[in-house]
Amino acid sequence: MYMTLLAASSSSSSGSPIVALLPFILIAVAMYFLLIRPQRRRMAEQRNLASAVQEGDEVMTTAGIYGFVTAIDGDVIWLDIADGVDIRIARQAVSRRIPAEEAPSLAAPTDAAADEADDEQDADPASANGTKGERDAPSAD
Repeated sequence: MYMTLLAASSSSSSGSPIVALLPFILIAVAMYFLLIRPQRRRMAEQRNLASAVQEGDEVMTTAGIYGFVTAIDGDVIWLDIADGVDIRIARQAVSRRIPAEEAPSLAAPTDAAADEADDEQDADPASANGTKGERDAPSAD
């Protein structure tokens, strides 16, 4: 039995060693083009974005926080996320810059938004009397 296996393996290995390695080479090339190359491209784009951020830009962090860049100190960026609220983040934590036309407005709400807010307040009786939905204390029966 051992002799038949040895004979079968010697007859199948008579081909070129390159042919035997071809599937492994193809797998390595496919891994490069499907995994490694796109990841390197994303990393290069992230480095370019982090270096291009300037004071006054509106950005979104990797955590989803929107803010305006108020200061840059090396690898640290200061973001103004609300009136009087500044946070310090790493430069690499910037996920993307928000173009001016896409940026959500932090100014006063528009007339339509104000009318909608008034309609919601009129519909909620708890907010009509200024309690903002507070509940009465439970009674001790």
